[in-house]
Amino acid sequence: MFTGIVETTGEICSVDSRPEGRRLRIQSAAIDNVHHGQSISVSGVCLTVEAFETDADWFEVFLAAETVEKTYLGELSVGDSVNIERAMAADGRFDGHVVQGHVDTVSEITQIQQVGDDWRFTFELPAGYGQYIVDKGSICLDGISLTVAALDHEANQFEVAIIPTTYELTTLATKSVGDPVHLEVDVIAKYVETMLEGYEV
Repeated sequence: MFTGIVETTGEICSVDSRPEGRRLRIQSAAIDNVHHGQSISVSGVCLTVEAFETDADWFEVFLAAETVEKTYLGELSVGDSVNIERAMAADGRFDGHVVQGHVDTVSEITQIQQVGDDWRFTFELPAGYGQYIVDKGSICLDGISLTVAALDHEANQFEVAIIPTTYELTTLATKSVGDPVHLEVDVIAKYVETMLEGYEV
């Protein structure tokens, strides 16, 4: 499990595409104590560390065909940046919200505005996910735990406010209008929906 509190960013330094999937090598000097079999969030996608080199500051993950199909990780190239978060330790501080790293869908940035020292990002609201997103509720975008600042169902969009620290320490600083983002809705909302289905009248 993750919390959506991104630890650092990494850079794609090698890509190996094959019919069965895609292997990415990611370099990041800020991530230590990485080991084989460890779960790690790469821009919000839960993946498994398959190889690593501590002295060279890199680790490798494999993207199965389904991951390539359902995320935009299959489109990344050498030099692209990704957000990185290791799985939460059992005795760790819970600063974000419950994030599984199971991306629901891919959204798109429709507007970026700087408001003073902060930023306002507007995203497309993908069809079929509006019922899971609420004003002032939690949402995970590219592995970042954020709060919905505004929601417009008629325009099929929602907004989040980004403070300078989040903007500078994540890949949001490199994003532009039209760029894709991984969206994971609050899993608690999906559980509640499932439990209430039998009570609908």
